[in-house]
Amino acid sequence: MKERGSDPHALDVMALCKAAGTLQGQWPLAAMARLSESFCAASDGNATWQARGWLAPALGGEPEVWLELQGAAEAPLVCQRCLQPMNEHLQVQRRFRFVSSEDEAARLDEESDDDVLALPARLNLQSLLEDELILALPIVPRHGVCPDPLPLLNDGPPEEEAPAPNPFAALAALRRPSGGG
Repeated sequence: MKERGSDPHALDVMALCKAAGTLQGQWPLAAMARLSESFCAASDGNATWQARGWLAPALGGEPEVWLELQGAAEAPLVCQRCLQPMNEHLQVQRRFRFVSSEDEAARLDEESDDDVLALPARLNLQSLLEDELILALPIVPRHGVCPDPLPLLNDGPPEEEAPAPNPFAALAALRRPSGGG
């Protein structure tokens, strides 16, 4: 039986952190529509994930609310060097500090290297994981060593090129002989 508030699609972050709890599982990549837009083919794979919450003591105030999210997936992409399909291993590990308001989150996010978010009533871990996997996608996916190099367009001897036309030839034809009557 699931604990109240432990649904990863509507997670009660505070309850998870107070219990120093951990959740884990798998989600089909096909259920992550925004991430799947980057794929070269449909994927029947899964993203594996784990979320761990805890409260960290803070000097002179409320304990800090922390969530660590780890995830991994194989993304079917196109190598931009050889234009062949490839699988890219995506792996994320992020820590988030939750605070009571958006203003406080914005202020602390600028001052800190940590990711600071406003504490929601319910957090969709699948959406958060999808965001992080999108950020982990390579800008230019490519094999370490391409299995087959791209074929050259012309494998024969170089063709002799005709000389380029003179761009001023048309102007010369327009010029009228000056004659004068």
